[in-house]
Amino acid sequence: MYGSPVPARASAADRPSVTRMARMKATYLAPAIGQYLIAHTTQPDDVLDALAMETREATGDRAVMQLAPDQGPFLTMITQLSRARNAVEVGTFTGYSAICLARGLAPGGRLTCFDISEEWTAIAQRYWDKAGVADRVELRIGPAAERLEELPAGQEVDLAFIDADKAGYPVYYEILLSRLVPGGLILVDNTLWNGHVADPTVDDDDTRAIREFNDMVMADGRVTSLMLPIADGLTMIRKH
Repeated sequence: MYGSPVPARASAADRPSVTRMARMKATYLAPAIGQYLIAHTTQPDDVLDALAMETREATGDRAVMQLAPDQGPFLTMITQLSRARNAVEVGTFTGYSAICLARGLAPGGRLTCFDISEEWTAIAQRYWDKAGVADRVELRIGPAAERLEELPAGQEVDLAFIDADKAGYPVYYEILLSRLVPGGLILVDNTLWNGHVADPTVDDDDTRAIREFNDMVMADGRVTSLMLPIADGLTMIRKH
């Protein structure tokens, strides 16, 4: 089994969970189905629950940027299944997704996180310590398009997760794809964008950016892609 053991957890019925109080990001699902889905997905441990709560208290409305509760187990599992040793995250916020990725890394694996906010990532670093993954996570602060180019020329990437500014998606994608090993994965969040991508009456900047990115990936002969109806839409991209 890859990655560090996840601390023992009580069942969803035995303890209160921020997860069960969370607003579903998958607004295209009936609320009852969404809650049923969460109830039948492995629940977050106490560290992730505490991080979700502190994120809500510290960031207010911006807490919506945090990873959805049904995405955490998926990120850990796909990282384990891919046996990733060198992973990259673009857009870290308060560190929830980084914990999930780091827990799935193969022995000796490393996760490099890129973000522009020292304030929010200060929370992340505290919780990486609590989760026992700080020794395998490196944080780089600054514009991701610039900092990604600073990765060593020979450093290949096994898996990447993009969850940052939507206009920057094509740039991050191209940089990471050029470093991705054959068979490597790029996971991209928010690709359904609250369902707006399928609504022709919605035409704001972010919606257009996501539509254009989705179309770009579909037309890219270098990859195979699959858009999953997880949370706000998660696209899984495999390099040939």
